[in-house]
Amino acid sequence: MSLTVTAPAASPRTAADVDVNSLSTYVSFGLAYLLGHGSAALSQGDNAVLALPSWLPMALLGTGLAAGTIQATRAALRAQRATTDTLTLRTAQLLGALWVTAFVALFLAITGLSTAVDHPDIQTLLWPTGSGFVVGLIYIAEGAVRRNTLHYALGTWLALTSTAALLLGNPGFYWVLTLAGGGAYALATILEHRRQKHR
Repeated sequence: MSLTVTAPAASPRTAADVDVNSLSTYVSFGLAYLLGHGSAALSQGDNAVLALPSWLPMALLGTGLAAGTIQATRAALRAQRATTDTLTLRTAQLLGALWVTAFVALFLAITGLSTAVDHPDIQTLLWPTGSGFVVGLIYIAEGAVRRNTLHYALGTWLALTSTAALLLGNPGFYWVLTLAGGGAYALATILEHRRQKHR
């Protein structure tokens, strides 16, 4: 009589099992906030500290955001390759598509509002704060799906501080985005480094 032993089938890796390393994303977005919004805060308003070309803060912000988006996409694709569960893979793909949908919707909302309301500074106010709000909500969704409380907490902070910044007007809202947003990314970078070290 022969006895056959079969190895148990490997269970599929779920969203909670697949880790997304957000360290480089946090660094890129943090630098975008600190350099882009920081230079805008220093160069705008009646008591401007620096005389900078008007395009420079936006260029610094755009460069950092583009780098952060590339890093976030690479991290998400690495996580997708490690996923063996089809439901988790579909969830990751939908979260990736959410970035495109959310920013197209934000573009349409800001463009429509600036067309309907005769306020020359409305896009200057809404793009930075609206972007922080949208990114914050996406981080909340990603954090909930991946059970990553750091990502979830950062998203909550960004969504709340970005929208609260609108109460201050220009250039005060740039200071909130720089200090509250950039500071949150700096703290998240340190905590993400520790989290990855302990995994």
